[in-house]
This record gives sequence, C-alpha cells and structure tokens, in this order.
Amino acid sequence: PIPAGERLTMNDVLVKTGINLGLVAVGAAVAWNAPVLLLLGMVGGLVLGLVNSFKKKVSPILVMTYALMEGLLLGGLSAVVDMRYPGVAVQAVLATLVVAGVTLALFANGKIRTTPKLNKIFMIGALSYLGYGLVSMLTAGISIGGIPLGLVVGLFAVALATYSLLLDFTTTSEAVEAGLPERESWRLAFGLTASLVWLYVEILRVLMYLASIFRND
Repeated sequence: PIPAGERLTMNDVLVKTGINLGLVAVGAAVAWNAPVLLLLGMVGGLVLGLVNSFKKKVSPILVMTYALMEGLLLGGLSAVVDMRYPGVAVQAVLATLVVAGVTLALFANGKIRTTPKLNKIFMIGALSYLGYGLVSMLTAGISIGGIPLGLVVGLFAVALATYSLLLDFTTTSEAVEAGLPERESWRLAFGLTASLVWLYVEILRVLMYLASIFRND
C-alpha cells in the first residue's frame, strides 16, 4: 500500500493545474505580442499532447511544456481574432471561467454526473466533431435557417468540451478516492488543462461567429 504522505490529494491536483494554467498564461502573453508563435504552439501542443496522453509514466516537464505550448497557441490565436473582432478574446476568457466554474460547482454539489451512456454519446460526438473538422473547409458558407453551420457546430463543440471537463473532474475525484500515487496529479492536471484549452478555443470560435453575424461580415 502507498504511504499516506505519498497518496494523491485534491490539493495536489489543484496546485499542479494552477502551475499549468500559469504557464498557459505566460505563453499566451508572449504570443499575444508575437502571433506567429501560434504555429509553434499548435505543432508543439499537438505533439506533446499525444506524448503525454500515451506516456505510461507521467513527466512533469513534458506536461508543463505542453501547457506553455498551448499558451502560445491561445495567445496567438486570440490576438489574430481580436484584431478582427476587438474584445472577443476577453469575452472568451470570461465565458470560459464562468462555464468551468459552474460545471465544477454543479459537480461538487452532486447536481451533474457522468454516466456510461453519456460517455458513449460523448465519444460518438467527439468522433463526429473530428470528422467535421476534416471536411469543414467543404462546408464553409453553409447555413441552417440562416444560422451558419459553423456556429451550430461550435455550440455543439462547447458542449463536448464542457463534458470533457466534467469527465476530468470525475476522474480526479475517483483517483483521490482510490489513493493513487501523488505523481499522478500531473497526469490529472494535464487532462484538466487540455479540456480548459479546448473549451476556450470553442467559446472563442462561437463568439467570433456571433460577432461576424452582428457585423454582417
């Protein structure tokens, strides 16, 4: 059995997630002033995301580097979007905080829970969204009742990202209850960071579509 002092605690996960989000913020601040770095963040985040997902022994350095790369991606992307639609990036940050906070509060109070059936729906939805992403260029300009298809899919993606965050909360709670080793806090923090990044990107996309509609672009 793992000694009590070496077991995972909720505080361990919160601290590691805080470190990751701090690195995301640092990367975002740098790329905000040098948007071209979003390309480095995109490639680096994708590679490190895959490495951290499949690596059997979690590496704190790789997890933190992933967070920094995602920060470069978010900062550069936000800067580009904000140049066209001023204020959208700030709105996306606030909306992400609200959605994440509400999801956490509802989970902590037992109001929402993951279920095997919802998990299957999530997987189907995520695969469908991935498929859409591969052919999205072919559907550009398509509308449903006057509403851009991209906006509809974006709202669907926000729901997927929110459920992904709920899955991370569930996994973290179960890991703490199971008494896993403290080092696993980095793996859990990686999952939470990835879901929050995904949620922000999708909210940014939705707000961008809404801004373009109101501006009649």
